Amino acid sequence: MTSVMLLSCPDQQGVVAATAQFIAGIGGNIIHAEQHVVGTVGEPGAVFFQRVVFQLPDDHDHAELLTAFEPTATRFQMSVDLRDNSIAMPTAIMASKQPHCLYDLLTRWRSGELRMDLRVVISNHPDHEDIATHMGVPFVHLPVTKETKPAQEQAVLETLGDHGIELVVMARYMQILSDDFIGNYPMRIINIHHSFLPAFVGANPYRQAHERGVKLIGATAHYATADLDEGPIIAQDTTHVSHRDNVAELTARGRDVETVVLARAVKAHLEHRVAVHGRSTIVYN
Repeated sequence: MTSVMLLSCPDQQGVVAATAQFIAGIGGNIIHAEQHVVGTVGEPGAVFFQRVVFQLPDDHDHAELLTAFEPTATRFQMSVDLRDNSIAMPTAIMASKQPHCLYDLLTRWRSGELRMDLRVVISNHPDHEDIATHMGVPFVHLPVTKETKPAQEQAVLETLGDHGIELVVMARYMQILSDDFIGNYPMRIINIHHSFLPAFVGANPYRQAHERGVKLIGATAHYATADLDEGPIIAQDTTHVSHRDNVAELTARGRDVETVVLARAVKAHLEHRVAVHGRSTIVYN
């Protein structure tokens, strides 16, 4: 079995050695390790982050390993997350009418590029039921209005709970989630949007951008937090445009970037390569 350990603690001597020693002591074999320090090494306030990938005999239980590792974690004041890479993460995709991100994720999932346990597609519109059914994924239509939003959010949460979901992907789900909703899945909801923010807020951002003559467009994937569109960023990308591109062309090129960036962010989360530090992230290679 291949396991991934994500850990963080105050920067100090001996952390790498102690972690490696523990893994060796349980019969593990480290196959990849990467670390990063936020702040100045050796100075107060610096935080050490590490991702360790290691192989273990199949008879190990992760809950027991965490218990065994607890003395080391306590000694170094560590936060620790241990995952079994052989277990695909239970995932839900939420979408509205725009299909590009949903279709792209479904295709990457079916091809094996995104190793997730995709259990349900939820939408406030019925448009994508056929594609979800064709791909073999349950589709749940939960329409919403301003008046029914609290009840609809509760129905969404119940659906996620019924399917045992760990990760929620907003594939252009065009509804603002409440703080209570986000609180049920802290750092486990990934959202995608254009990278014009805070400029060109509101409807028709690409038309606004075209009117201003932008030369660069892009997309940002981030964790959803109570601060709208300001959660820790996981992935971003851009593409150059010119005065020759009309609004439709800008929009199409923006959609292409959105699909790639969202898939990149989801893949990083599924592979346990993202560590959150305040309002930012460390994304391991």
